[in-house]
Amino acid sequence: MNPTNAKPYATVVENGTRAVEVVKELQGTGYGFDDIYVLAHSQDLTDKITETAGAQEVGIKEEGMFDSLANLFRSRGDELRAKITSLGFTQAEADFYEQELDKDKVLIIANHKS
Repeated sequence: MNPTNAKPYATVVENGTRAVEVVKELQGTGYGFDDIYVLAHSQDLTDKITETAGAQEVGIKEEGMFDSLANLFRSRGDELRAKITSLGFTQAEADFYEQELDKDKVLIIANHKS
């Protein structure tokens, strides 16, 4: 979670192409690789965007060992909500964002760690 307790920036975009553009824009404003996360309902799409844009996925470092292991047994929707809440969003916000991801949209989260 953000050590300053400031809410991370989040935006939902329509597709992978737009997601890459937004990641590049965020990088231009001072966010680094470790500050930008991309989530899509499709793991393949998430992988492609993170590789192309120079962003990252939410992992053990952000979620913690327990949640990361629990995700192995969760549905993709539950996994996505857990990842979103691990970055500092409320359960209600995670529910909203996951519903958007269900519509094949992409979520970009930027969170300064310093």
